[in-house]
Amino acid sequence: MSIKSEIERLRSELPEGVKLLAVSKFHPVEALQEAYDAGQRAFGESRPQELKAKQAVLPDDIEWHMIGHLQTNKVRAIASFVSLIQSVDSQRLLECIDREAARCGRVIDCLLEVHVTAEQSKSGWDVDELRSYLASGAINTLKNVRIRGVMGMATYTDDMTVVRSDFECIAAIKRELDPQFDDSFDTISMGMSDDYPLAVECGSTMVRVGSSIFGERVY
Repeated sequence: MSIKSEIERLRSELPEGVKLLAVSKFHPVEALQEAYDAGQRAFGESRPQELKAKQAVLPDDIEWHMIGHLQTNKVRAIASFVSLIQSVDSQRLLECIDREAARCGRVIDCLLEVHVTAEQSKSGWDVDELRSYLASGAINTLKNVRIRGVMGMATYTDDMTVVRSDFECIAAIKRELDPQFDDSFDTISMGMSDDYPLAVECGSTMVRVGSSIFGERVY
């Protein structure tokens, strides 16, 4: 399957209102250009330096999403152009993004990454910690970030009942938080190449698909 045909297949399968994010980390700019030529505009990267290097040579109308764990000392590298930071997993990171966005004269869209699995290797807010932070009102002092929704990952397993439970949990957290934000809090980013149909069934509004589009990553 070509990149173009795979993007067309995914687009035809995804319901209206579900966005396709092409996860392009570790793939060469030529592959991203091919996806761009097929009409894809939203791309997800996990390393700030790689993201910055690709942004410099690819078309200006690409919407760049940061989806990997982001260290505060790397925010400045992407703050001037990133469209959405999906992997916001701490108060410290959120405050850093707010400062860097202000420095650039921007408001940066962010998702709150929530941790719902038993796997310690995955990042994200502990849900009780997130509740406490939001209850404190500290987030209301941040004027240069806009919280657009939540992002999460399911357990890495072939057991789809576990995966479904994780997705339902992420969607439930989004519903719980809805009253604390305005109408722009509209995004649930969950689901990848192996499980995106189930994620959509559970309420995902954005799926992060890499290997189905670009093939297996070359590390």
